[in-house]
Amino acid sequence: MVNFLPLKFINSKLLETALTHRSAINEKKGSHQSNERLEFLGDAVLELVVSDFLFKTCPHLPEGRLTQKRAAIVQTKTLAAAAFKLKVGQNLIMSKGEKKSGGQANVSLLANTFEALIGAVYLDQGFTKAADFIYQNLLQNLNLLLNQADIHDFKSQLQETWQKRFKTAPKYQLVNSFGPDHGKTFIVRVFLKQKLMGEGRGKSKQAAEQVAAKSAIISPCLKSN
Repeated sequence: MVNFLPLKFINSKLLETALTHRSAINEKKGSHQSNERLEFLGDAVLELVVSDFLFKTCPHLPEGRLTQKRAAIVQTKTLAAAAFKLKVGQNLIMSKGEKKSGGQANVSLLANTFEALIGAVYLDQGFTKAADFIYQNLLQNLNLLLNQADIHDFKSQLQETWQKRFKTAPKYQLVNSFGPDHGKTFIVRVFLKQKLMGEGRGKSKQAAEQVAAKSAIISPCLKSN
């Protein structure tokens, strides 16, 4: 396994596992694992590192604003961009069919693999090295990432507005999903109590929820209440 990352793995098997999509398991001989367990672990490490960083660097912000900024940093497209810079897509291990259908450039797949790499670094070299990996590859463009929280976090904006005006929180419902595993489209609706206020679609449930929230914010029904 060629190490293309700016760090040297002690256990190269962890790197290989982090890059292995589940579609490759049936095509590979021997005992192999997909990167899904490492993705689970990496997601937890990522959230802790980003939370700790924001807590220490933004002492003036309340919990709600910290949550918004963390969401902007760990969103799928941001993680995928970090993976793209590391040339993760070119080194993914996947089935021929997945590769042919564009899996190497799939945003969700790249983001998931970036989290798996974080999990692999954590197991291989510990928390400090994993945190360094996150800082170097995700947090270096901090100002851009933090500004995205103010621009794109429609869910938090809607939550704040409805809590003040109606004393209730938005309720999101996944109503449909379609398409192949590597490129699903999700449709989500948002309700004010029992009333439908907005609908959105996206390449992840989180993205669809953001679109639904934006739809509700500009809804004439909301303005008339």
